[in-house]
Amino acid sequence: MDPRDRLVTVGTELLEEHGLAGISLRSIASAAGVSHGAPRRYFPTYHGLLAAIARRGLEELDARIAPALADDDLRRAARAYLDFGRQRPELFALCSRHDLLEGAGGDLREITGRWFADLGAVVARTTGRSPSPEQCLALWSGVHGLAALTSRRATEPTGVDPVAALDVLLAWVT
Repeated sequence: MDPRDRLVTVGTELLEEHGLAGISLRSIASAAGVSHGAPRRYFPTYHGLLAAIARRGLEELDARIAPALADDDLRRAARAYLDFGRQRPELFALCSRHDLLEGAGGDLREITGRWFADLGAVVARTTGRSPSPEQCLALWSGVHGLAALTSRRATEPTGVDPVAALDVLLAWVT
């Protein structure tokens, strides 16, 4: 594995173990077995390394949801999104931190922007109705919000199955 990939891999592992607040450029370099200055050869800033970690997470999530969107299966795509949030909560949280990562590289909006466009296209094909951008954003926000709440275990006290809630959320497009 080349040093850049090693830093991203180790950074991802540390992120998932300690959360964003528990990692630093120095801790990632140390765990990767390189000098504390070595990451700067590949990433000009700490946020650049975080953007590379987020990009890898988005690519993994994209591999899960893109086939479902290509098959016009919103439920499967939303379920994959929910499952990713549950399985990889720290990485999931970082992937949506455009505020933190803007301008740091990684071109995260290349992936998320495509999802937004694909979402509208799938709804149009499956319902015969073209959703407004506001409706697409509301749908994505609902799925993301449910995934975010579930990833942090905030839905547990309700006793409600998040997948059942997802079905309710998606009912308007079926």
